[in-house]
Amino acid sequence: MDSTIIMINLFGAVALLLFGLAQVKDGVSRAFGARLRTGLATGTRGSLRSFLSGLVATVALQSSTATALMTASFVERDLIKPRMAQIVLLGANVGTAITAWIVATGIEWLSPLLILVGIVLYRGRSSTSQGGGTALIGIGLMLLSLHLLGLATEPMRASPALAAFIGLLDGALPVAMIVSAALAFASSSSLAVVVLILSLASAGVVSAELVIVLVLGANLGGAIPPVVATLSGPVSARRVTLGNLAVRTLGCLIALPLAGYGAELIRMLPFGPAKLPVDAHLAFNLLLAALAWPFSRPLATLMARLVPDQAEPDSAPKYLDAQELSTPVVALASATREVLGVGDLIERMLIRVSEAFERNDASKLAEIPALEERVDRLQQAVKVYLSKLGREGLSDENARRSIVVIDYAINLEHMGDIIEKGLLEQVAKKISLGLKFSEDGHQELRKLFDLTIDNLRVAQTIFVTRDFNLARQMMEVKVEVRRMEKQSAERHLERLRDGRADSLQTSSLHLDMLRDLKRLNAHIVSVAHPIMDESGLLIESRVRADAK
Repeated sequence: MDSTIIMINLFGAVALLLFGLAQVKDGVSRAFGARLRTGLATGTRGSLRSFLSGLVATVALQSSTATALMTASFVERDLIKPRMAQIVLLGANVGTAITAWIVATGIEWLSPLLILVGIVLYRGRSSTSQGGGTALIGIGLMLLSLHLLGLATEPMRASPALAAFIGLLDGALPVAMIVSAALAFASSSSLAVVVLILSLASAGVVSAELVIVLVLGANLGGAIPPVVATLSGPVSARRVTLGNLAVRTLGCLIALPLAGYGAELIRMLPFGPAKLPVDAHLAFNLLLAALAWPFSRPLATLMARLVPDQAEPDSAPKYLDAQELSTPVVALASATREVLGVGDLIERMLIRVSEAFERNDASKLAEIPALEERVDRLQQAVKVYLSKLGREGLSDENARRSIVVIDYAINLEHMGDIIEKGLLEQVAKKISLGLKFSEDGHQELRKLFDLTIDNLRVAQTIFVTRDFNLARQMMEVKVEVRRMEKQSAERHLERLRDGRADSLQTSSLHLDMLRDLKRLNAHIVSVAHPIMDESGLLIESRVRADAK
């Protein structure tokens, strides 16, 4: 019964530690996530800055895994060079070790104060205050868990079962390292395992050599979660996390036979044996960083060879990063970039149809179905991504922006359908049957094609800048397009009444193309509606006269 209570207390303390770590990560992400990500992306222009960026981000987030995943996502977007990314992760490893060292300095007494201050801040209204409060509560819980771990491991001094298990590990150091690595992988936190080893070492039941081996295992296991998280990701991201795992694995394999000598060396230094785990953790990561740093470029080259480029599916989103969902402003910016890419695909489709119409070249139409499929998949990915963001809780402004992004993505998808199922078939029919429009009719359609493409480009600008003047001009364009469509239809009917053979042959095509180009422009103009509506100038889809 006593052993059961001890194990419950031990696992409960570890669970509290992991919960505290999660709270710190969540709180810092909410309060400073955008600044951290920006600093990490822009602070990698030199080796030293890259190392410090990784270190600071990890100390702030309390998670080298989070830093590794952010870094991998930046490499994917070419914001960080692969070589610098490896140095960032070396800094992240040292950041984790520094965090463990700080936690072990005996500041558990601060736990109630940190939790109290955190709760006061959490009751604030701003997201920065609430995020900072959550982070402080997490740090307080981490320190409290350290105290509870000490109490839970105290009775283990006299446990014959634990003594026997420790004895087995002492006689099989590689197995001990694997066990520790498995614990770090299962908990997704090398810090949690190092703190657990610290508690066992404080209880005096683990030899110095075994402590070092267990710390090595924690370092090895902590490098595995980022690899697993990026297995289905882009090649560039996999190279970064696999490179970090390779560095840690090689470091552990070199250090394992030297663990006994390391224990003797550390004992000679003026450090207490109770802090041996965090001292060894910090020393290992500092030495590993110093040794691996000069080889960061060859490592990046080696990873590029081991993980070769492969054809990425064109329909895969480029900017939708799940790690950014904790920072709504950043996530919305990424979704905006993705939707702009969808707009570019629609422009490409329009240009292809226009060229085919102008040159009677059916080959220009060949890629339109594939482009339309990409549009469908990307807009669906954006909707799913922003629906997840919505569940995180948004400010009113971010909620409105999310709706605007989704609405524009949906309108672009409808435009893709109109191009593929309408204009594509109509132009293909014109080419296959050898039909010729009248000179006037051809020019009218040509002008409307050009105007539609220009309007789409303006709409892309409005979508990003939310410029009021451009939005007002776009609303006026809607009237111009309606006028052009009406005039072209009337002139076409006049040519029919005059009995012109070319107009008779192309009558249905001409009217259908006018209708579809008008529908396309209606979807394009919709990008201006939210801006005009917010300004109180939109009444039943028309601009007030006093807006001019």
